[in-house]
Amino acid sequence: MISGLAAFMLAGIMAFVKIEWAAAPLSVFVLLCLAAPFFFRRGFFLPIVSRGNADGRVVSVTFDDGPDPVTTGPLLHLLQRHDVKAAFFVTGVNAEKNGELIGEILAQGHDIGNHSYRHDPFLMLRSSGTLAREIDATQAVLHRFGISPVAFRPPVGITSPKLAAVLKDKGLYCLTFSCRANDFGNRRIHGLAGKILNKVKPNDIILLHDVRPRPDGNADRWLHEIDNILSGLRHEGFRVRPLAELIGRPVMTRVSNDC
Repeated sequence: MISGLAAFMLAGIMAFVKIEWAAAPLSVFVLLCLAAPFFFRRGFFLPIVSRGNADGRVVSVTFDDGPDPVTTGPLLHLLQRHDVKAAFFVTGVNAEKNGELIGEILAQGHDIGNHSYRHDPFLMLRSSGTLAREIDATQAVLHRFGISPVAFRPPVGITSPKLAAVLKDKGLYCLTFSCRANDFGNRRIHGLAGKILNKVKPNDIILLHDVRPRPDGNADRWLHEIDNILSGLRHEGFRVRPLAELIGRPVMTRVSNDC
């Protein structure tokens, strides 16, 4: 990384002045490395798509962690009523268990991205081989439905230095988000709509989840919040467009699913 080389060069220069000073740029670089994975909008380790580049008051909505048999179906009906096309970043394990929902998502014209197989929050701390297997397993599941995602969203939005090489090898790119409500995977849905509507800006990629709310499992209340988000965006003059249109590149491609 350029920032790492710069830190070592600066440390070398400062060492000629005073050896103790050499530790300063190296310490700053280490701190940046530790903090960088949690800045989901910044491409510290690799290029990241976190916002769109369209003209006007345009946004996209994305849903993570599904599909879920309790919540994804009603959500699809709601999106259809609002005439909204979303992007679903699915886990391989849930896609495998709920194949009929994957088919319904695609039939309604939504996009699907890769969100790893098991949604391991510590995936970026695992080996490159483990990371590659998580991505490959999800790709294999989705190939059965005739698609191959090219957008990968890492679990909990965390990246790492090894992710760049793995994604390049597989022809994928990293996509995160720019607007979220910190719902912690639908563990905190109270006031969800207000949190999104109070901060959303043009070209935002909005992060939501389509797994059943926890701990009470109140899907109706969650769906009401999503309804309010979509209605509120329209009231504020935003147009909700497909993610691929917002960012100017595909989220997935169609492939043959012949065995």
